[in-house]
Amino acid sequence: MICLRHLHARASASQPPIPQPTPFVPDASTFLKLIGRNLSQHAGKLPTWQSLFSLTSNQLRELGVEPARTRRYLLWWRHRFRNGIFGVGGDLKNVKDGGAELRVVEVRVANAEFPKSGSTSTAIGLQRTKRMIVNEPPEVMEKSPSSDQLKSVDGMKVIGVRTIVGPYVQPVKGTSGSVATIKVQEGMWEVRRGLKVDGGERRKVQVRRKRLLEERRTSRK
Repeated sequence: MICLRHLHARASASQPPIPQPTPFVPDASTFLKLIGRNLSQHAGKLPTWQSLFSLTSNQLRELGVEPARTRRYLLWWRHRFRNGIFGVGGDLKNVKDGGAELRVVEVRVANAEFPKSGSTSTAIGLQRTKRMIVNEPPEVMEKSPSSDQLKSVDGMKVIGVRTIVGPYVQPVKGTSGSVATIKVQEGMWEVRRGLKVDGGERRKVQVRRKRLLEERRTSRK
């Protein structure tokens, strides 16, 4: 049996730092579930956040994470996460039980001049406002923050007057789409493999050569 503690001890000291979990991705099992490609089946082999982000490709192989393309995919997503590159929902801060609430709000634009004719923002008196999709608790919105105090949720947009549209969002009944929820689901961040042409890059030359020889053989008959 492979000892996980022993593998940790062998990890290189020069490895990149381990990133902090986020509210939407609080643990290793959630990370594996989000990136898909059936990697959640290996959650038992990578039970901790440290093991997820510290083991090398060879160590992952020793633990039974196969095939090689699966390990490469996992390492690729680790690198992205370290650099703050997330899939949908990854930037959410207010998350409970794997889910978050999104809402459309109209907020004032700080230090903005009166909008020119044709502006998509609206003017109330001498204030300029705009619609944003936010993931903020009610107590924050009660303070009437300006646009520079809020962050729009990545990957979402407002359609029509106040309808939230985006991947994996579910509108809350009775809100006309202005409030929606999003929850962690299997494969939300999955980057699907492309269709292999002639056996993929590694076998392409061999497959095409074999096909050419077969075509020549057939033409001689």
